[in-house]
Formats: sequence, structure tokens, C-alpha cells
Amino acid sequence: MTRLNVLLHEMVPDHQIMTDEDVKNLLTTFDITEDHLPKIYHDDPAVKACGAKPGNVIMIVRKSQTAGEATSYRLVVRRPKK
Repeated sequence: MTRLNVLLHEMVPDHQIMTDEDVKNLLTTFDITEDHLPKIYHDDPAVKACGAKPGNVIMIVRKSQTAGEATSYRLVVRRPKK
């Protein structure tokens, strides 16, 4: 059976793992720490497809009708156990 790569679906925005240097620049630019970033769970299908691990920061680029592109950043975290 062929596995579906969710990143290739037209409705899924581009997800990219940021380099340590890019993360450092992001945090410096906005004068924040990683704790201030929104979170995304490690078992999210797009996170799994791009190969991100807990502790990675992901850049998500969405198409926007008003801005052309909207970029957001997420810190990959483990899902809490129930």
C-alpha cells in the first residue's frame, strides 16, 4: 500500500524545519524565547511527513488572499500522555 504524503496535498501549507541559525535569528528578531512560540504536536501528520522531532521549530507558509503569503512558526512538542 502506498502511503499518502500529506505535504503534497493542495490544502496543506508548506512546512519546513528551520535551521538552528534561522531559529536564533527568529527569536532575536522578535525578542522572544522558544517557549513563546505556538506549539504543534510531534504526531501531527504534516510534522511527521517533514521529519520534524520535538524541539524543532517549523516554518509554515500559507497562501493568503490579502498578504500573498502568511508565515507562521511552531515549536514541535510531544503530545501529553492522557
